[in-house]
Amino acid sequence: MGLRGRDTWLSRERRRIYSGGKRYLLCSPGVVSAMASPLHSIQLPLDDDLLLMQTGSVLRKVKSRSWKKQRYFRLQDDGMTVWYARQAGGRTKPSFSISDVETVREGHESELLRSLADEIPLEHGFTVVFHGRRPNLDLVAGSIQEAQSWVQGLRRLLEIITSMDQQEKMDQWLSDWFQQGDKDQDGRMSFPEVQRLLRLMNVDMDPEHALQLFQDADKSESGMLEGEEFVEFYRALTQRSEVLELFDMISGDGQKLTLLEFVDFLREEQKEGEQASDLALELISRYEPSESAKLRHILSIDGFLAYLCSPDADIFSPARRPIYQDMSYPLNHYFIHSSHNTYLLGDQLRGQSSVEGYIRALKRGCRCVEVDVWDGPSGEPIVYHGHTLTSRIPFQDVVATIAQYAFQTSDFPVIVSLENHCSREQQEVIAQHLTEILGEQLLSTTLDGLLPTQLPSPEELRGKILLKGKKIGTLEEELGEASGDPEELEEPGEEEEEPEPELEPDPLDFDETARNEGKRKEKKSKSALCPALSALVVYLKSVPFRSFAHSKAHYRLYETSSFSEAKARRLVKEAGNEFVQHNAWQLSRVYPSGLRTDSSNYSPQELWNAGCQMVALNIQTAGLEMDLCDGLFGQNGNCGYVLKPAFLCDPQSSFHPERPSSPTLTLLIQVISGQQLPKVANSKEGSIVDPLVRVEIHGVPGDTARQETSYVENNGFNPYWGQTLQFRVRVPELALLRFVVEDYDRASRNDFVGQYTLPWACVQQGEPVCLTFKFYPTQPWCVSQQSELDPTLSKGQSSSCPLLSCTMPSFRLSSRTSPL
Repeated sequence: MGLRGRDTWLSRERRRIYSGGKRYLLCSPGVVSAMASPLHSIQLPLDDDLLLMQTGSVLRKVKSRSWKKQRYFRLQDDGMTVWYARQAGGRTKPSFSISDVETVREGHESELLRSLADEIPLEHGFTVVFHGRRPNLDLVAGSIQEAQSWVQGLRRLLEIITSMDQQEKMDQWLSDWFQQGDKDQDGRMSFPEVQRLLRLMNVDMDPEHALQLFQDADKSESGMLEGEEFVEFYRALTQRSEVLELFDMISGDGQKLTLLEFVDFLREEQKEGEQASDLALELISRYEPSESAKLRHILSIDGFLAYLCSPDADIFSPARRPIYQDMSYPLNHYFIHSSHNTYLLGDQLRGQSSVEGYIRALKRGCRCVEVDVWDGPSGEPIVYHGHTLTSRIPFQDVVATIAQYAFQTSDFPVIVSLENHCSREQQEVIAQHLTEILGEQLLSTTLDGLLPTQLPSPEELRGKILLKGKKIGTLEEELGEASGDPEELEEPGEEEEEPEPELEPDPLDFDETARNEGKRKEKKSKSALCPALSALVVYLKSVPFRSFAHSKAHYRLYETSSFSEAKARRLVKEAGNEFVQHNAWQLSRVYPSGLRTDSSNYSPQELWNAGCQMVALNIQTAGLEMDLCDGLFGQNGNCGYVLKPAFLCDPQSSFHPERPSSPTLTLLIQVISGQQLPKVANSKEGSIVDPLVRVEIHGVPGDTARQETSYVENNGFNPYWGQTLQFRVRVPELALLRFVVEDYDRASRNDFVGQYTLPWACVQQGEPVCLTFKFYPTQPWCVSQQSELDPTLSKGQSSSCPLLSCTMPSFRLSSRTSPL
């Protein structure tokens, strides 16, 4: 074997056999590789689970009740990638990298496998859940023992990935590239294999220059690269002249940075201020690979590069990653991460309804989920998109899923937005399931038993689930403090999500008018609201919106209105300041148009500008809109709550989102260089991208702008732009920065490569500042809150795509930011 990345993984895992003064590392089933070592003899057992995985198993891959096929799965010798074949001994293809995996569930935890329990023993099944949008992989083994071996083995490997430091991830990433380039899997790379690997890595290099680098690295003169030789070859490929030039500028001798030189750099260029001295010592200790250099408090070029590529130099300020905001303000003072039709994984007409939608939403920090509940068979309510062909799921399963996953990502309250279409009898069942399954998690009365004078805070509501829905009467009546306002006692059957008469429905897609008419007729027959269900609504009573004046005169702070996107956008333009003042004291929810049958999204930015708290999106749909949502909520610990600017929390605010009167700031962004861009999906093996970078500002109308660099021809490996872009911004508190990488195309629309979005308030100044992108080749979406070396690929990547096993960031964009 000989490759350092493989040995690093194996040694870190501690699965060693010691015998006769030599250390043996498991490399493949039944094969060991000896490494000379003076260690004394200690016998440790081999890991049977990983042995079985490396031997391989015939597993049934299950996609649906009708699609169940046998495939041969095997853990590769690198211990970090799983390949598959149609049969044992057949041609293998990459299936997934361990770094792609978020978790592994046992059979009874799989919604799909549970639906097949009559033909598949649940104990034989397990599910591999991936980061991002990639679909789950449901597999069925031939025995309980085999299934458990895969479950335990995968979980053990996940623990190893989680515990890796930055250098270990670099080693593993190189190991993955070696695996891809070593076509005949003999542990060595010939020059033709290296040429193929260069094309996979997006490198368009002169063959003579490539051969020279190959020969320089081939110290053994064997005509093949092994282990450290490949590492040296890669180092020669990744020399970054722009970093070397910067290092030479700030270093007195061009060889090292003294402590004083590094302090000056942190203070003057990175704007670290008075903390620069203490920070310099901490960073040297963290990133300098040489122990002797650490002792002398100096930073080598390797240590300097490691720092520049670390989270400490990320454009996203490390101070804004954890929860840094005051969480003791009332709920209406926060933007709340909200989902629309959370149960859907696809479109609004024929898409699949699944509890997986709730799992994904809650695990990504969503704090407001929607449940459309209808009368079901055998007296059990069901969840689906009414009057459509979307599949049905039991309401009971949805509640159980919410109970299990509500607080795995964030402790702050979850709001269940209930759209109730049920008869009184099944409403009783709804109330029973909510109280019995959620138990103490469900908030069923005010926190102190008294009438609230303001909404409680996220801090006060930690660990609580709040029901948003219709309610009979008022809290005043319920608490015996006063009688209700007659204006307030609307029919409980009035729907929360109103039709949109201002828009003409598209008859080719869906007859929205007929659907709304059907809902109205159905509501009349089921107008009686169940008292038991009504009592569970406390701080979030749904009321219809008539006008801002009506709300101010008749509504209470614990009541909330929902707005269609068209109505909300119209109100922003026609009465923007009134909308801001309304949202300063009462919660608002905005939802997508019913005509978005493809589950597309509207831009949330316009509604955030007006202070709307719950701007609900179809989070299953990738695109610009979800990039903005992920960007806004990537801060503050990804807890699902972001404190609104003060001018959006003042009931007397003079702020108008369409006409702000604020001083102008200037933002300069120098786009310097990139590294290791992936190929565009479905591109030919020999093709190389022509990358450009577009920088966008999303905010109030006057601030929204975009500029882009020129494209770099045929260089996706280490493109250099060196261009400065300038923006003028008046309301930075609401601005989001979005960096987009595209593959330039002269004849057609540019292909999307990757993006990164973050709030202006989270931008860290400096030269250079690092952005770590994540790439999802077939969809214009990527998780933008990750800044450390932890790339995870997602839905849309073909199982045969060689980038599946990459475990190091594919691209970095350096930038310099400074408000003038």
